[in-house]
Amino acid sequence: MGIMDSLFHGWNAFGNRDPTNTADLANGYSYRPDRVRLSRGNEKSIITSIYNRIALDVAAVDIVHCRVDDNNRYEAEVESKLNRCLKVEANLDQTARAFRQDLVMSLFDEGCVAIVPVDTNVNPKTGAFDISSMRSGKIVEWYPKMVKLRVYNEEKGIKEDIILPKSAVGIIENPLYAIMNEPNSTLQRLIRKLALLDLTDERNSSGKLDLIIQLPYLVKSQGRKDAAEIRRKEIEKQLTNSKYGIAYTDGTEHITQLNRPAENNLLAQVQTLTESLYAQLGITQAVMDGTADEQAMLNYYNRTVEPIVSAIVEEMRRKFLTKTARTQGQSILSFRDPFKLVPINNIADIADKFTRNEILSSNELRQIIGVKPSDDPKADELVNSNISQPNEGDQEAVPELVDESKEGE
Repeated sequence: MGIMDSLFHGWNAFGNRDPTNTADLANGYSYRPDRVRLSRGNEKSIITSIYNRIALDVAAVDIVHCRVDDNNRYEAEVESKLNRCLKVEANLDQTARAFRQDLVMSLFDEGCVAIVPVDTNVNPKTGAFDISSMRSGKIVEWYPKMVKLRVYNEEKGIKEDIILPKSAVGIIENPLYAIMNEPNSTLQRLIRKLALLDLTDERNSSGKLDLIIQLPYLVKSQGRKDAAEIRRKEIEKQLTNSKYGIAYTDGTEHITQLNRPAENNLLAQVQTLTESLYAQLGITQAVMDGTADEQAMLNYYNRTVEPIVSAIVEEMRRKFLTKTARTQGQSILSFRDPFKLVPINNIADIADKFTRNEILSSNELRQIIGVKPSDDPKADELVNSNISQPNEGDQEAVPELVDESKEGE
């Protein structure tokens, strides 16, 4: 671009502002309005860390709109608007990965969540449609063939209630609903116990002394009660005005302090419920703190992550792909990188086995370890480099066999 083009077409975010152009502005907030807000006290306990850990691992699984063969094997990606939502950006505010995390967090919190096609080429109620953007929505009311959804409207900057047919909305129920969302499930019991434990801690650390003053006379008549009240206020005044909280009493008065730690088994119950929840969810403490070995992570992915990913993929395949598209070989599949959990000292051995058995090419392995591909054409071929491959030009011609019985003819 030349100097004159730069002068005519140059633009600066600070220098070319129009202070009067505010027609495209809607409601303004000091925080992000479309962010997931956990309900029922989930944000105040260790439950949030469990939700977030699983949501992050589910979001790390790639979901693509692809084409498969007759045996349902992956062939190639389909260049569609739906695939762009699944791999690049789901909507104006979220990338594809952020959308998946938002979806799983809402799924855990509500027990059932909806994938709402926001921008489509035609009205979803009329038939087949192409999806340009999608958002997660809260299901407010259920009807026989419709659902009322609370979805963030990016044009107005607020959440609105809309009614859409079930056939046009991906409705995903938490596969772990019986463990996490049932009223008497393990997770809900743990939330209630944690709330009681927090309440007990607040009472014990509220700053009250909880004293009982035993006076040297009976407190039955109204006059004695008034005198006792005056004495109580005097002791309160001494403790309040004293620098170190010291007060004096008569030798005939006795003071008993009650603010001892309450002996209860709440902490033991919380620990038991936490261990039970981890076991039912297929999580260990090592998974939460990042020290789990390969076998523990494999068990976690198979028992916890895979059911959630499968529920999302199957519902999107059922609702967002028509019967004709599925007949033509289109599908929605999920892929997880198995090399993320492999230590670096095992990569060389794995690379040798995969190339020697002609499973992956050299360039595919170079991409896995973060190295740019090689320009050598051989690096894209599925060949075993440990065995010499004959060249077509060097192959000697094989002499044609002659039938001896026909030589005399």
